[in-house]
Amino acid sequence: MKQEIFLPDDYSPAEDEPFMNDRQLEYFRRKLLNWKAELLAGSRDTIEALQDGTRNIPDVTDRASEETDRALELRTRDRARKLVGKIDAALRRIDDGEFGYCMKTGDPISLKRLNARPIATMTLEAQERHERREKVHRDD
Repeated sequence: MKQEIFLPDDYSPAEDEPFMNDRQLEYFRRKLLNWKAELLAGSRDTIEALQDGTRNIPDVTDRASEETDRALELRTRDRARKLVGKIDAALRRIDDGEFGYCMKTGDPISLKRLNARPIATMTLEAQERHERREKVHRDD
């Protein structure tokens, strides 16, 4: 079993330490796990609200408004579900030793980018190239 890494509460990865050392990996693992827990708690809350909120609303306008709200909430939860999948993939990359490195170039992804978007799989430059290529080759 893996030894637990001590992280002070105020720890933040720094550029002057070795890239993706044990402390940085543990920092991102915890960040991802906390994010996932928040998303799953939100999903549970949505499910409970949808189950409890089923009621017969006689006014057609009010009913339409409630249906629109439900549809929006379900779309939001679907995005969260997809995000949980990306979080799980990032956690697997941590376990595999691939986290923090661009899947296209193999270069390190900046700590600033990873801190803002820990599910990032490409450096900012590679992501921009990818998005430009997608935009050019998109079938309209």
